[in-house]
Amino acid sequence: MAISIDDIKKLRAMTGAGLADVKKALTEADGDFDRAKELLRERGLAIAAKRSDRETSNGCVLVKVVDGFAATIALKCETDFVANGADFIALTRTILDAAIENKCQTLDEVKELTLADGQKVQDAVTHRSGITGEKMELDGYLTLTGENIEGYDHMGKHTLCTMVQLNKLNAEAGHKLAMQVAAMKPVALDAASVPQAVLDEEYKTAVEKTKLEQVQKFVDMKLKKAGINPNLVDSEDHIESNMSKGWLTKEQADEARKIIAEAKAEGEAQLKMPMIEGIAKGRVQKFLKENCLVDQEFQFGDGDKATVNQWLAQQDKELKIVDFKRFTLVAE
Repeated sequence: MAISIDDIKKLRAMTGAGLADVKKALTEADGDFDRAKELLRERGLAIAAKRSDRETSNGCVLVKVVDGFAATIALKCETDFVANGADFIALTRTILDAAIENKCQTLDEVKELTLADGQKVQDAVTHRSGITGEKMELDGYLTLTGENIEGYDHMGKHTLCTMVQLNKLNAEAGHKLAMQVAAMKPVALDAASVPQAVLDEEYKTAVEKTKLEQVQKFVDMKLKKAGINPNLVDSEDHIESNMSKGWLTKEQADEARKIIAEAKAEGEAQLKMPMIEGIAKGRVQKFLKENCLVDQEFQFGDGDKATVNQWLAQQDKELKIVDFKRFTLVAE
């Protein structure tokens, strides 16, 4: 049967699919709208299955706060071209609105929601995948519950969103702190909030790094005493490269290799663990200062070097951060 342009426009408005796909579906379905919609849905499922192993490194992240409930969600896709599309952003916003309205606590709950058009959220995502031809998936669903929550969409680009909750109403402070969270990537609110496993791993890494540095200092000292520039022999590749350039003779290279091997063994034997542990503990403290929100240097003050906690006290001595959340699609 002949498919009218009005029918094509009608189905396109209902599904958001492209004109060519809508016309093809209506033709195959002999003008049956329900069957045509099912064909478009099946196409989406087929594309989703075909591209299941693709990486979704782009997408849209949005945040919203309504009546004591805040959430951020990411709808991910393959390319920034699709991510920046108005329909893609609108779908993300529709899903977030539904999640907020139903106060969903988990991503699985969000996926099972039914949208105003009768589709489940997961089906709507699959359908959009069929329209764009890209793999899509929901991710990054985070929530905060309570009063005094500020949400922030970094630069309005929909790639990084944060939420900060205070113990008292102060929208300006909340907004600046949400910007702080976006810029400085804290991993915890304060030192007490950092899991012991994280602290243990940081300490272990710091100990090993300090050992390597101390041994390398000893090796460099031995090389310099022998009249060899440590920078010319800091790896086997450099040794070979510098020999080919005429910057090292074979004899110098062989001597350097011998000194390095002997000095490493001697340096390791002379390591003083109390000193190593002291330096490692200092590195853990530096990690906490840089990664705990309240101890970070505040980035949006008046030029002073106040920490976030100090800046908060300047605004209101009783003002405290209750919690924060951060999600980004940007590689950091």
